[in-house]
Amino acid sequence: MTQNGDDATLVRRPGIPDLRTAPDGAEPAPPQDPQADQPLQELPQDRNQALLEAAKQVGALLKRKGHLFALAGSVAAYAHGGEKNLQHDVDFAIRPEDAEAVAATLHEAGLTVYTPPEDWLIKATCFGQPVDIIFELAHRPVGADMLERAEELSVDSVRMPVLAPTDLLWSLTAAFSEHHCDFGAALPIARALREKVDWERVRRECGDEPMPAAFFFLLERLNVI
Repeated sequence: MTQNGDDATLVRRPGIPDLRTAPDGAEPAPPQDPQADQPLQELPQDRNQALLEAAKQVGALLKRKGHLFALAGSVAAYAHGGEKNLQHDVDFAIRPEDAEAVAATLHEAGLTVYTPPEDWLIKATCFGQPVDIIFELAHRPVGADMLERAEELSVDSVRMPVLAPTDLLWSLTAAFSEHHCDFGAALPIARALREKVDWERVRRECGDEPMPAAFFFLLERLNVI
């Protein structure tokens, strides 16, 4: 997901919860380990491992508070057996009506939480890594049915709900458009998870959109599907 920088201004827009993450002018509290009142330890230099640590931390917080959520994006693909070649952030899917409660949970744990200009997610920072809390995937609100289909998997030793492979590939494929068509990022995920995905369902839910159709053509020519 596109990162807008940690200096984004907290704003309130119609239809988007007022996150109330910090009093005006207040500096955000430094990230804290929710299991101990001690500063977080310095992370390893490896970016993939840093993203995994952020995913584990946020996933554990959401799970402990009983939120309905699922890990998404490249870290979800890794949890399903994909390559440990993660993208530039960690993605979690939640329902739109849960955004304010989730933001409060993360803020209470000491994470920086803010509302970017995009109206389909909120953003947080954990261990210095960007975390996207998404409540709309491929222009559709995230629903309870999708989150209830999530599979509980071990993410680098921490168990949490992870988007089902079919939902994950749909979320990547249906999002392709003339302005966003990075097939190179989605191709390794499709190849790694191809035997776990209901491709007919993904194709059906993408409809006649040209960019998803082009991606399916590529997958067929490469004998991925």
